[in-house]
Formats: sequence, C-alpha cells, structure tokens
Amino acid sequence: MAHDNNRQTADLFRAMADLLATQRANPYRVRAYRHAADSLLAMEDDVATVAQRGGLEDIEGVGKDLARKIVEFLETRTIRAYEELKTPLPLEVKGWSTLPGFSDSLVTYLYFRLGIRTTADLKQLIESHLLRTLPGFSSSEAVLLEAIQKLDEAT
Repeated sequence: MAHDNNRQTADLFRAMADLLATQRANPYRVRAYRHAADSLLAMEDDVATVAQRGGLEDIEGVGKDLARKIVEFLETRTIRAYEELKTPLPLEVKGWSTLPGFSDSLVTYLYFRLGIRTTADLKQLIESHLLRTLPGFSSSEAVLLEAIQKLDEAT
C-alpha cells in the first residue's frame, strides 16, 4: 500500500498530466508526469524519506525537474506549476469555443501555449495562415474571420 505522501504526489502529477494534455503540451512531458506517478505509487518507501536521503532522482521516471517538484510538494503541499495550470480561461476567451471549427482544447492551446489573448491576436493568427496547421482546427479561415467580426460587433 502506497504511503500518503506518495499517493498525494502521484495524484498531483496525474492531475498535472491531465491538464497538460488538455492544453496540448508536449506528449513526452505528459507521459513523464504519468510515469513518475506510477513509480511513486509502486514504491515501498515513503517519498519524503527518499527525499531526505537525496534519492529522488533514483526513482524511475524522476529527473531533476520532477525531483524539484516533489520537494516543493513535500515542503508546501502544492506545486506552483500546478496552480498555474489550473488558472481558468477568461470568460471572453472561453467563449471562443463556440466559433466555427474551434473546440475547448484548441482554445486552451491557443491561450496558454501560443499566447493568443484577444480577438485581434486571433485574427492575426488566422491571417498568417498558421491556424490551419494546428491539429483540431476544422473550419475555413473566411468563415472564422466572419464569426469573429460578429463576435467583436456584439461586444
């Protein structure tokens, strides 16, 4: 049976992986969090004890970055990067998921990964023809620009 620290850290790593997956983060990063969570749950020792003896990087799937996050969790009971990932989209941006060819995950990706914050930013992305290269976009640029124009007029 996993120790509480191991289970809580693993749960947090799984939650981070899920949020990263929603934001279309690098799939290797998502897998790394899930792999580390599995390793933590499989351990017989309490992760706090392993941290005290400086052995976190000896855990399968845990490198320097994840070791730092484990230490941060053990000291503060949270991970700042997780709190940042949980930050909700602004309502105006969240509403973009109703635009033709958009989904919640695409909007999240545009906001968090590409830094698209306004409809002006969005128009610029469309006019650069880069939007059509993103997986998950399934509309024509002209239809989308028209829908954004209507959205702008309504606000």
